[in-house]
Amino acid sequence: MVNTLVRMISLELMMVMEEYRVLITTSGLGSRLGQLTDYTNKSLIRVADKPAISYIVESYPKNTPFVVSLGHFGAHVKQFLTLAYPDYNFTFVEVDKYKGEGSSLGYSMLQCKEHLQCPFVFHASDTILLNREAFAPNDNYIIGSYKKDSSQYRTLNLNSGKLIRINEKDEMGFDYCYVGVAGIKDYDLFFNHLQALIDNNPNQDISDVHAINLMVSNTSFEYKHICEENWFDVGNIAELAQTRQSFTASIEVLDKKDESIFFFEDFVVKFFADSEVNLNRVKRAEELNGLVPKILDYTENFYKYRKAEGLLFSKSVNSIKFKKFLEWAKTNLWTNLKIESLQEKCYDFYINKTNKRVEAYLKDFVDVCSINGEPLPSIGDLIQKASETSLCTGLPSRFHGDFILDNVIETKDGFCLIDWRQDFAGDLVVGDVYYDLAKLNHNLTVNHDLVGKGYFNSDPDNCYILTNSKLNECREILHKFILDNGLDLEKVKMLTSIIWINMAPLHEYPLSKFLYNFGKYNLYKQLSNDNTH
Repeated sequence: MVNTLVRMISLELMMVMEEYRVLITTSGLGSRLGQLTDYTNKSLIRVADKPAISYIVESYPKNTPFVVSLGHFGAHVKQFLTLAYPDYNFTFVEVDKYKGEGSSLGYSMLQCKEHLQCPFVFHASDTILLNREAFAPNDNYIIGSYKKDSSQYRTLNLNSGKLIRINEKDEMGFDYCYVGVAGIKDYDLFFNHLQALIDNNPNQDISDVHAINLMVSNTSFEYKHICEENWFDVGNIAELAQTRQSFTASIEVLDKKDESIFFFEDFVVKFFADSEVNLNRVKRAEELNGLVPKILDYTENFYKYRKAEGLLFSKSVNSIKFKKFLEWAKTNLWTNLKIESLQEKCYDFYINKTNKRVEAYLKDFVDVCSINGEPLPSIGDLIQKASETSLCTGLPSRFHGDFILDNVIETKDGFCLIDWRQDFAGDLVVGDVYYDLAKLNHNLTVNHDLVGKGYFNSDPDNCYILTNSKLNECREILHKFILDNGLDLEKVKMLTSIIWINMAPLHEYPLSKFLYNFGKYNLYKQLSNDNTH
C-alpha cells in the first residue's frame, strides 16, 4: 500500500515537472546559411560566445523537458547538448527523412509526436528571443513581432488579440511577423491536423503553420508580442550578421568553417568537424599537462575544458610581460627533444600542406601576379623556392601549434595555454620550435582584434593591415629573443608568410583574400632577401 502510494505521488510529481515540453527542430539542412552548414548543424552556428541553440535552451527553466529533432549533422547537436548541459532533460529524435522528397518541418515534428503527448512549445532552432516571459502553453498561443523587412517571414492576421490566419511569405495585408515560436495546448488536435496534411500532401513543404491554420477553426490562439529588439533570427546569412552585431563576445574569434569555440561561465567547449583532430587535441592535453586547462569531458567532435582563471594575454600584454612570457615558454614549453626525420615532417607540414591549402583557395580565387605594384611569380614557384631553403630543417621541441596571444591566459602564477594544435605532421609530441615562433610573429601583425574591426585591405593593388604600436614593440622583442637564442630570424619571417597563405582558405572573404595576397607578397619579399641557405 505504501509503495503504491509512493508511486502515485512520484507520478503526480512527474506530471507537475513535465507540465509542458519544448520542441526544438534542428533536423533541417539550414540551406539559407550557405557554406556555414557544410560542416555542422545550423543550430550550432556561433553567436558571440555561444551557439544559437544555447540561447534557446537557456531561455527556459532548467528543469524543462526538451524534445530535439535530429537530422543534418544531428550527431553534432546531440553531442553538444549532452556535453554542455549534462543536467538538462533532453529527448532526441532521429528524423529519417530530413532532406529531399517527403521531408519537411511538419514531417520532423510528426516524428516527435510520441514524446509530445502533453502541451508543448514549438521553438524554431533559428529564433532567439531575449527578455521574454516563460510562456508556458496554458493556452494555445502564437508569438509575433514587428520587422522592417518582412519579406523573409510568414505573417499574422489578428482580430482582438486572437489569431485569424498565418500568411505565407510576401503576402500583403498583415499585422505582425511570425517569429517561429508557438504554444500548443491542444496537442492532439495539432498532431491530428498535421498527420492529415502529411498523408494528403506527402511531397509538399508542410509546417507548423499549416496545422495551426486548420486549428483556428476549432480553437483559439492568443497573440503574444515580443519587441523587435528582443527577437533575433539566425536562419539566413543577412539576419545572422545583424544578430552577431547585436551580441558582445567576451573574446574575439576568427570564424573557421570546420571548427568553433564556445564560452560558458566556468568551462569552454571546442568543436571540430574532423573527429580525428578533436580526439588528438584531447590526447595532446595529456602531453601538455600543467600548461593547458584540464579536459572535463569529450565526445567524438567536441571537448570541454575548465576555463582558466586570468586575463586573456592579447588584452593584458605589454613589453615587460611579453619578455617574461617568452622566458616562461623557453623554460616550460620549448624543451628540446630528439626525433628522426624532422626535416621530412617539416617538408610535409610546410610545403605539402601549403600546396593543398593553395589548391583549395584557388578553387574560389585567382593567383594574382601583381601585389602592391610588385610583379610576382606564381605561388607554385614561390613555394618551390621556399622548399629549397633551410625552411624545413626544423628544431625538435615540444610545441603548442597555434602559439598566439589569444591562446594564452595570464594567470596569477604565470601563464596557461589554450586551443593547442592537434599534431605536427601527425606527431602528437614533437614539433618544430620555429612554427610556434612564426605563429607568434604572425599574431603580432595580423591580430584578431584588428582583423575583427576590419583594419585590413585585401585589394592586390593596395594590400595592407594596420598595426598596433604596443604589438609592434612586442614583435621587436620577439625578434631580439630569436637572435639572442641563436635562432634564424629570416626563417621565422618566411614561415610567417607561409602561415598567412595556409590560413587563407580557412576563413571567409574578404579575410581569406587578404591573407593569401599578404602572405604571397611577404613570401616574395622574404625570398628576394633570402639568406637562409
